[in-house]
Amino acid sequence: MIDYIINNKEGLFAVVTTIIAAASAIAALTPTPKDDTLIGKAYKIIDWLALNVIKAKDKSDSNSSSSS
Repeated sequence: MIDYIINNKEGLFAVVTTIIAAASAIAALTPTPKDDTLIGKAYKIIDWLALNVIKAKDKSDSNSSSSS
């Protein structure tokens, strides 16, 4: 297994960065659904794959609409 990773590190790196970029685009372009729905659970996985954690997570719309 380690030999496979070492021998294919460029290809694996490309796959990982593609997954992160695609998940980031999906998370940025879609509204945040409620957590209790199936789509909400899938969105949590996409958010995790996009590395949207801690302070990088989406803010609620109530804060952004009151600032204008």
